[in-house]
Amino acid sequence: MPHATAGLVIVEIGAGSDEDLLAALDRLLPRDDGLYRHRHGSAGHGADHVLPLLAPPSLTVPVVAGRLGLGTWQSICLIDPNADNEIRTVRLAWLSG
Repeated sequence: MPHATAGLVIVEIGAGSDEDLLAALDRLLPRDDGLYRHRHGSAGHGADHVLPLLAPPSLTVPVVAGRLGLGTWQSICLIDPNADNEIRTVRLAWLSG
C-alpha cells in the first residue's frame, strides 16, 4: 500500500476484536500531538506516521487451491487512522513459483 500513514494486518474482526484492535493502537500510539515532532495535519497525525511500525504497508498471504490461506477467523484489514486522506490505494501482486 503506497501510503505513509496506513497499514495492513491479518486479524480477527467482529465480536469486539476490531474495537479491541483500535483501542490497543490508541494505547500504543496516543493521538496527543505534544508527543510527536511530526505535527502537521489533523490531530494525532504524528501517531499516524508511526503506525507502519505496527501495521506494515504490505502482507504476504499464501493462496492454497485458489483461495487465500487464512484461518477461519482471520481477515485482511486496512488500518488507516489518518483523517486527512479519504482515498487509499491497495496494490495486489500475484507471485507463482
